[in-house]
Amino acid sequence: MTQGGAARRTVLGAAVLAAGTGITGLAAGTAAASEAGHGDGGYRDLPYPTVIGHRGASGYRPEHTLGSYQLALDLGADVIEQDLVPTRDGHLVCRHENEIGGTTDVPDHPEFASRRTTKSVDGVSVTGWFTEDFTLAELKTLRAKERIPAVRQRNTLYDGQWAVPTFEEVLRWANRESRRRDRQVWLHVETKHPSYFRALGLGLEEPLATLLRRYGRDRRDSAVFLQSFEPSSIQRLSRLVSAPRVVLLSAAGTRPWDFEQAKDPRTVADLVKPEGLRWIAGFAQGIGPTMDLILPRDAAGKLGAPTTLVKDAHAHGLVLHPYTARNENSFLPADFRKGTDPAAYGDAFGAFRTYFEQGIDGIFTDNPDTGLLAAEAFRPGRRPVNR
Repeated sequence: MTQGGAARRTVLGAAVLAAGTGITGLAAGTAAASEAGHGDGGYRDLPYPTVIGHRGASGYRPEHTLGSYQLALDLGADVIEQDLVPTRDGHLVCRHENEIGGTTDVPDHPEFASRRTTKSVDGVSVTGWFTEDFTLAELKTLRAKERIPAVRQRNTLYDGQWAVPTFEEVLRWANRESRRRDRQVWLHVETKHPSYFRALGLGLEEPLATLLRRYGRDRRDSAVFLQSFEPSSIQRLSRLVSAPRVVLLSAAGTRPWDFEQAKDPRTVADLVKPEGLRWIAGFAQGIGPTMDLILPRDAAGKLGAPTTLVKDAHAHGLVLHPYTARNENSFLPADFRKGTDPAAYGDAFGAFRTYFEQGIDGIFTDNPDTGLLAAEAFRPGRRPVNR
């Protein structure tokens, strides 16, 4: 049952204070489709603007754990994100990167000391332990931990509480929670380094499509987004399943790794032009740009004038899910920082308000309760100034 306006704001305000304590029971609401300009089924019936739990509720729990996903759902996140990498025996597991030295306790396992190595991942030299060098059984002996303890010291309280989840476990969890809550739990699923893994014989798209079909999330109106920084991965997925797809976009001067390998000269700056967006719209339903592509920052870290990306993407029928909004000073634009402690919270609500005013359709955030409370000013019935 949807909670309206003032009542929901009260509940979400309490959630901001309760997030670190494990208090649960907050459900996502649904904005009126007619007010949002949606109503044609599937992803366009999500609340607008949509709040996506970035790696779960990673502002409060170690990322990509069932504990982080559960808290994001309990806080009311409309969609919850997973990043997928493979094990040596081909299972898809949820980690932000295949290097797991900073997100698990693998450095504390002497039996795996010899697995530490240096690899080139998408042209970058990385030293550590890699999921593709572990079987699932071996990976399950590890425990997850906080990735950025210097910024999120309180999250270290939960180090060791959860194992690394498989994506199949997440699908089972999502379907179980969907039945319990009598509504679909939405997921936002990223293929990480797909060209790198395909070269190793560990292609991500086929096993992902198999799991989506097995758990009934392969259709156009399924409660899942598929995302990747490599457009060719999204093109491949478009031939395997009909679920909605999003192309992620990094800094303007960068090139997707599959473009590098294919000698495609286009950069992200080319893809955010009308002709690039038209090309993306041929195989995807949305884009996930870094917020800097919408609101550039100057050398001092302050926000500049908005670009035309929101208007241009909407003109080609694409939804925009930019990343990533966080509460801490170290991640906020300079305009919204408070004090000098990088781990302290700044004016996150001011930042969210500025982001939503650009007319974006949704946003990735480590703090879904903050995002939801900020979004209430824009749903239902109110439209951002640039929409």
